[in-house]
Amino acid sequence: MLYKLIESMDKKIHFPTVSAHCDIPCKIYDPITAQIAVLTMLRMVDLLVELTNKSDLTLNEQAQFSRLVMQKELNGIKVKEEVTLIWSDYIKEPQLNEYPELHRLVHNIMMATSKAKQHIDKNITLQLLDMVNRFAEIFWSSKGHQVTLATSPYPPAQKIIYPVLAS
Repeated sequence: MLYKLIESMDKKIHFPTVSAHCDIPCKIYDPITAQIAVLTMLRMVDLLVELTNKSDLTLNEQAQFSRLVMQKELNGIKVKEEVTLIWSDYIKEPQLNEYPELHRLVHNIMMATSKAKQHIDKNITLQLLDMVNRFAEIFWSSKGHQVTLATSPYPPAQKIIYPVLAS
């Protein structure tokens, strides 16, 4: 009903057409959010493994286990959302021509994220980190930035791709 009212008003007033090409303002994409989400998943895996090494879990430890699994899941969703956002809004034909692996890489990140969510397995999650790092490397390279591989300053202290920024 509201749509019909606005449509009839538009026929008389002729509202100006609005268009946009991005979900967010241009040039503020950054794969670091996906990288931190994978690091969080890795940290959750480490903490979950510590708990599963105990023969019996107290009620509080069982609750902690549930919270850790939930955070691993939520950060897996974040990985997918952040990579998809950059892939769908930033990546265009020039980047695809320069980096023909992008479609397959993004698909593999989606599959690896699902696998990392399904398991409590550090190796699987480390493989996901490698893929997200490659995605970050391509992203920054496509913007003309050199990259460096450095150890994150917090647990799980894994290596991630950072852009080399001018001071």
